[in-house]
Amino acid sequence: MSYEDGDEVVLRDKHSEYDGEAGTVTQVMETMFGDASYTVSFDDGQESGVPADALEPVETEE
Repeated sequence: MSYEDGDEVVLRDKHSEYDGEAGTVTQVMETMFGDASYTVSFDDGQESGVPADALEPVETEE
């Protein structure tokens, strides 16, 4: 799945201090292989270079 600037996501990376936290995509960067990596901002910081497979969309209640 790909994400856009402003999307709400949950980071799933056991090596990150933000694992399991919800944040907002603030930057989308394309790698030289054509894949995307993301910068995700959280309340107390940000994580850069996050691959799409480490992100999940935030579940919204309708």
